[in-house]
Formats: sequence, C-alpha cells, structure tokens
Amino acid sequence: MTGQPGTLCPAAGSSNVIRENVLGAHVRRAWMLVVAGVLAIGTSAWAERTSEKQAAPEALKDVSEFNTAKGLLADREALPGAKIFAENCAACHNGGVPKAPHVQWLEMLAPSSIVAALTNGVMAQQGANLTADQKLRVAEYLTRQDLSAGLPVMNYAAQCTGPAGSFDRRLPVVKAGWGYDTRRFVPEALAGLDAGDLGKLELRWAYAFPAATKARSQPSIGYGAAFVGSEDGRVYAFDLKTGCAKWTFKATAEVRTGIVLVDGPKPMVYFGDLFGKLYGVDALTGKLVWARRMDNHPSATLTGTPAYRDGRLYVPVSSLEVVPAAGADYVCCTFRGHLDAIDAKTGEPVWQFFPIPEEPKERILNGKRGFAPSGAPVWTSPTVDERRGLIYIGSGENYSSPSDGNSDAIFAVDLRTGRRVWQRQTISGDAWNVACMMADNPNCPAEKGPDFDHSSSMLLIDVPGGKQIMVVGHKNGTVYGLDPDAQGKLLWQTKVGRGSIQGGVHFGMSADGTTVYVPINDMNDTHNGQYLDPATARPGMHAIDATTGKLLWSKVQGNVCGDRPFCDPGISAPVTAVSGAVIAGHLDGHIRIYGRAGGALLWDFDTTRNFRTTNGEPGQGGSMSGAGAAVGNGYVVINSGYGLYSHSPGNVLLVFSARAEADDTANGRPGH
Repeated sequence: MTGQPGTLCPAAGSSNVIRENVLGAHVRRAWMLVVAGVLAIGTSAWAERTSEKQAAPEALKDVSEFNTAKGLLADREALPGAKIFAENCAACHNGGVPKAPHVQWLEMLAPSSIVAALTNGVMAQQGANLTADQKLRVAEYLTRQDLSAGLPVMNYAAQCTGPAGSFDRRLPVVKAGWGYDTRRFVPEALAGLDAGDLGKLELRWAYAFPAATKARSQPSIGYGAAFVGSEDGRVYAFDLKTGCAKWTFKATAEVRTGIVLVDGPKPMVYFGDLFGKLYGVDALTGKLVWARRMDNHPSATLTGTPAYRDGRLYVPVSSLEVVPAAGADYVCCTFRGHLDAIDAKTGEPVWQFFPIPEEPKERILNGKRGFAPSGAPVWTSPTVDERRGLIYIGSGENYSSPSDGNSDAIFAVDLRTGRRVWQRQTISGDAWNVACMMADNPNCPAEKGPDFDHSSSMLLIDVPGGKQIMVVGHKNGTVYGLDPDAQGKLLWQTKVGRGSIQGGVHFGMSADGTTVYVPINDMNDTHNGQYLDPATARPGMHAIDATTGKLLWSKVQGNVCGDRPFCDPGISAPVTAVSGAVIAGHLDGHIRIYGRAGGALLWDFDTTRNFRTTNGEPGQGGSMSGAGAAVGNGYVVINSGYGLYSHSPGNVLLVFSARAEADDTANGRPGH
C-alpha cells in the first residue's frame, strides 16, 4: 500500500495486518510461500498446480480473441459482409457518431439482434437500403458466425399453461443478495432448504439459452418463479417446477445485470442491458412500464445489479471503453463511471454521483491526442447502509494517464442527496485499458495497470458490541476490514490470493454471520503477455473472520481441467451463502458446496456436459462467472457458461432441488 493520504494503509499496532506493497512481486512471493507451509493443503493438488506447463505467454493480437466460442469464422475481412459494413456502417461505428456503439460492442451481439436492429429496430432507417441477405452478411461479419444458411431456427421456452402460468403470491420474494443485501446470505426461511438438503440436490430441469455462449445474469426468485436475463436480451419468468415461461420480455441487447424483483401492490422487476439501458417491467405480466438510457456515451453499459430501497433504484454505470481503446487510432478516453439514483416508479433521475468529479479534458498522451481524467467505472452492486444513511460503491481503474485519486477506491455517498461523504483509495497509480494487453500500443497508459478494480460489493457485517465492520474484497487478492463509523478507517487487511487482472476477488464474496467467504480466481495465464507464478496462486474458496481478518480455512482447488481449453480451477463468480454452507460456481465448470465449519466439500456437480433441455436446444455448461447461485422457494438456480475473456463457453440455466415435486417433469435431466 502507498502512504498517501486517503489510501488504505496498515493500521499501527494491528497484529494481523500484513504489510506489503501490492506491486512488489518479491513480497507477494515470499508471503505466499510462508502461507503454503502453514496451511493444510492437499499435497497432490498443490503438486498438480505447481507442475503446470508454462507455455510462452502471448500478448493479445486482436480483441476478437476475447470470444472463445467454437466454430468462429477465421478471416473476417474476407467475408462479403466486410465490404457492406465498411460502406454502410463503419463511418458511424468507428467513432464518427458520438452515440453509436463501437464495432467491438456490435461483435458481442447475437446475429438475430443485429438483423432485428437493421430491420425494425433502432437501425431500421440505416438498414432500409440493405437487402435481407445483406443484413445477414453484416451480422455474419460482426459475429463471425456462419450464416450461409440464414439465421438458425431457435426454440425458446414454451409458454406456461394452466396453473403453471400464474404466480403464487404466497411464496416469498427472496430479498437476499444483490439488489437488497450484498452479503448474499439466504436464511433458511427464504431458502426453503436446510443444511441436510445440500448434499441431496438433484437436477430438476435445464434450459438452453438459444445461440448463446455465455449466461451471466444473476437470477432472482419469488412467487414460485425464477427471473433471469440472457445473451440475446430476453428476460424470462420461469416456473420453478416445470421450466415453462410465465412470460418473456425482449430487451435491446444482452441483459447481464441481475434481475431485481420488488414486491408490492404492483410487483416489478428491474434490470439493465449491455447498451446501458435500464428497464422497469411488470413482474406479473412482463409488460414494459418504463426504460431509460443511463448514459449517452457509446461505450456505457450496465454490469452491476441495481440496489433497491424505499422506492428508489441505485444504479451503477460502467463502460467497455477499455475495449475500443485497443485500437491504436482510438482517441482515449472520455467515459467516467457514475452512480445514479432513479425513481423506481417513473424511471426519472433523482441524483447522479461521479467518482471523478471533473469532466475529461483534451491533452496529448503518449504523443497522440487523448482525454483525461477518465475511467473509474462502477460495476459493483451498491451496498445500502440505512443505519448511516449512506450507500457504498467501488470504482475501477483509470482508462488514461494520469491516474488520479478516484480509481480503485471505495466511496460513501449520501443516500438522500448523492453527496460524496468520504472515500478511500486502495491502491494508487492504476491506469489501464486493453491496449496494455497488446505489444507497443500507444493507447496503453504510462502506468500500465495493474487493473485492480473494486468489482466485489462491500459487505456490512454485524460484530459483537453492536458494531459493524465493512469487509471489502479486491482484485489484488486482499480483503480489507474497514470502520464505517470512522470514514473507512482500516482495521485489518488479509492477503488471501495472489491477484491478477481477473482477480483475486472478482465478482463477489458472501457472509454467514461473521464468517466471510472469499472466492479467489488467480488465473495463471491472463492472456496479456504475462504468465503468473502458479506457486503463488490460491484458486478456490477461503473463509475469514470478519472481526479480526484471521484466515479460518482455505480450500485451494486442484486443477481438474486436463487438456480442456479455457479452463481454470479458480472462482470468478460471486458466491452465495446459506445456513452452514456456501455455494460456488467455478471456472472449471463445477458447482461446489463447502461447509461453514472447516470448508468440507458437501456437494460437487460437473456442469461441463450435454443436457437434455426443456426447450430442446443443445445445452452445455462451461465456466461460471458474472453471476452466482440464487436460492429460494426450495430451489437452487444457477447459470453455466462464460465464453468470453479466456473462459469456456456454455448456455444453460440449471435448476436443482432436494425434494421432488409431484408434478415435476422428466425434462431437463442430464443427457448421456
């Protein structure tokens, strides 16, 4: 840690504080070797990890390498759609029109979404001069999917009929997890499961999101239904027993936020899409009530799930401007992250908070035109603190030099007014974008990272004496204990993982009482031209005591990937706590449940298989990231598949329970 005012530094006299510079590799290595000697780790798993072959790392050549789907067309520029796109679309989508999404964004859309946008959507006017075949060729060019036979025929969820089509308002809305309580703990009364059920879970049904390679929207449970978004922008209200759809809603683009279900006289669901649009939808009918674009920047997006409290939504706004910045001719960068308070009934803004107060100004960066300060995106799901009238968010890195005091920081914001109350920067000097993953790209800031965002929500933990401790995880692998009554004063810090640009702690921790579950990613090859030392990696599940920061137990996951590409043993996805256990989806495709006392493995399910699905589409699991398990009404609901950023693709929603219902269908059982 640095010694600058306002940064997180070790508290004097704190015996359990680890004093280390997070950028000092020699200190990290020495500390991890000590930990390796004192923690009880299976020697075979440890040997397997440390003996991994270290192939020569390669820098990123093109951002299209982020897509790990199978069967992509190789030479995109040789496709007929290249000329059509260049003549009709490129001028706008290569920066010519300020609000037009950049090409790198369009590449992330489903082919059907591109064709629909050009036919009867937001690009219908521009697409009016294109034939139906030309629209297909544009979609083929952007997505690199073979559309020579036209758009594939896709089978979506069957519409519910009879009693399954109704919602059971007697069953509770699970107000635990993102949107309500970032501790992600589901009490037994809401879970509908007790500790004895966890080892008896059986797959009840599976749904294959058509033409998807990733499933990363956090499901929500209530009224006997599971609400979840998908890659092609469809949001579903699934009947938990049968897997039919009570309703389906189509957003403009991929819905990657969680779905926030709000009970009341008129139940609502709220969510955001890839293009930065926030939606309010009637939870019982699937009808749109309102929609609002949260930022006019062409790279703005909604990643973090909004928080709901007392008629307001608190919406974190992020961006993917780090991706087009990889283009050497891109003028980097102009986006600033922010948190917005929105009236949940009308969708109208109440206040807006920017971690970086001033707007970016033009300057010369690395010998070329650029803008700064920029970045500090907000992609944590906000933590509401009603006791103090505050809301907490974390920020990511700066996108351009010079870095400032607002990146990699924790902010306390007044709930009523949006006023900045206090902030604490975790590490300074973090400016990064995807250009830094490439060789000699002038858009890489002078700081060159390390890209250690705060992407995991803050947890407010009740401790003895009526006090609370704020527990914060970081992509550098460190967990911090802060005093929310003293402007985030550092109480303790514990180094749990090694850290990397994909974590350390990535999408989220959870807590059961004072036991905090810390998932660690620690990928060795992050595909940015570096190969990190596997001897210092700690991928897997860990538990710490929130009162002291003491490491209670550590379960480092051995590598079971074999020769599977884009497979890693760590945990990137957020984890979900239930009474006596924690549920974790791993990057190797396994769902593992660990016991609170000692971390004993209670249940293990490998999702990397073919599934028979309720809609008849081919279904297969893969890496799990972005979203974790939802638990409620007696079910565990989880997504599998993350064909992006060097992870393995998949397209399934899996629904488990321990007690078979009388009217369960046979659909959704694993295929052979």
